[in-house]
Amino acid sequence: MTTSELTGPAPLAPVAPTPSPVLDRIASVTLSSVVLPLTAAISDAKVLTGRQRAMTEVVLLFAEVTTEAGFEGVGFGYSKRAGGPAQFAHAREVAADLVGEDPSDIGRLWTKLVWAGASVGRSGASTQALAALDIALWDLKAKRAGLPLAKLLGAHRDSVRCYNTSGGFLHEPLEQVLANADRTIAEGIGGIKIKVGQPDSREDLRRVRAVREHIGDVPLMVDANQQWDRPTAQRVGRALEEFGLVWVEEPLDAYDTEGHAQLARSLDTAIATGEMLTSVREHDDLIRAGAADVLQPDAPRIGGITQFLKLATLAEHAHLQLAPHFAMEIHLHLAAAYPIEPWVEHFDWLHPLFEERLEISGGRMHLSARPGLGVTISEQARAWTVDRVTVDTAR
Repeated sequence: MTTSELTGPAPLAPVAPTPSPVLDRIASVTLSSVVLPLTAAISDAKVLTGRQRAMTEVVLLFAEVTTEAGFEGVGFGYSKRAGGPAQFAHAREVAADLVGEDPSDIGRLWTKLVWAGASVGRSGASTQALAALDIALWDLKAKRAGLPLAKLLGAHRDSVRCYNTSGGFLHEPLEQVLANADRTIAEGIGGIKIKVGQPDSREDLRRVRAVREHIGDVPLMVDANQQWDRPTAQRVGRALEEFGLVWVEEPLDAYDTEGHAQLARSLDTAIATGEMLTSVREHDDLIRAGAADVLQPDAPRIGGITQFLKLATLAEHAHLQLAPHFAMEIHLHLAAAYPIEPWVEHFDWLHPLFEERLEISGGRMHLSARPGLGVTISEQARAWTVDRVTVDTAR
C-alpha cells in the first residue's frame, strides 16, 4: 500500500483570493439639444393628405455619460417636427439620478429613471428622453470592454442587409427618384424603399411600376406612412403583389392592430410596421395579434437598447423578421445581434453629426472594429447645439 493510499490525497494548494472588481461610478451627464437642418423639405403621404407639414429639421438629444475613471459613453435620441424640447427637459430633470451610480447596472438604472418620471407615463416623450441616456450607458459598457456593441451583445453576423429610404420621398419627381435609386445601388446599398399613400393610388402604382422596371431584381419596399383605410390598403395591396415587394410598410394607422393582422393574413406580400410605437407593450400587442411579418422597432422611440433587447426576444420567439427604423448608427449593432437575418434602414440625414461613416458594400452595412457604437459627435453637431447642460451632482 502506498503512502498516498494510507494518508489520502494531498491537501489542495491554497487558492489566491479573487480580487474584487474595480467599480466605476458615473461622475457627470451632459445633455445637448442639437437641431439638424435638412437640405430640402421632406414630404411623405402624411404631408400630401394634409396631416402634417413638410419636415425641415431633425432635433437630436445627445447624452454623454462620464465616469470617475474617465470613460465616456455617447447616446442619442431624436424627434421630428415636434417634441425635441420636451425630451431635453425631461432628460434634464432625471439625469441627476444617474450620478454616483455604477454604470454597469443598466437595467436597474433604466427602471430608476422610469420611476423618477412615472407621473408622465412609461411611453412617449418621457421614455424617449430616457433612450439617449440608456444608449449612452450601453455605449459606455461596450467601450469599457473594448468591444463593438454588437460583439458585447453577441453578434450573429458582421454585416447586415441594408436598404435606402432617403431617396424615395414624395416631394421628389419620379425622374429624381429613379436617379436616386441608381446612386443608391452604385453606393453598394442592397435595397430601395419608396413612399406611397398618395390621395390617388393610381399615381402610387405608376411610380412603383417605374421603379421596379428601372432597378430590375433589386429588393424593393414601399411605405404608405399610415395613410390608407382598410379597403384601400386591401385593394392597393393586392395591386402591388405583381411587383414582388419585400414588404408593404405601415399601410394603416399604427394602432390599427386588427387591420394590420387582416392584411398580413390576406396578402402574399409581407406587412411591416412598428416604427411609430413607443413601448415594448405596444409591439407585443402587434406580435400577439399576428399583425406584422416584419417588425420595425425604433430603439430611441421605445426607450433605448434595454427595451429593444426585450422586444427582440419577443420577436425572435414569434419567428419575425426585424427591420429597425432609422438611426442606423445604433440599429446596425442591434440587428447584427438578432438571430434571424434582418434589414437595417439607411438614411444619410445624420451623417453631419458624426466624425465616422459606416462601411457599406455588397448590399450590406458592415460592423467596424471601433468599440461601443463606434461614433464620435462632430464639431458640426456642436455648432448646431441650441441647449446644453451638465449634471454632476446626485439628487
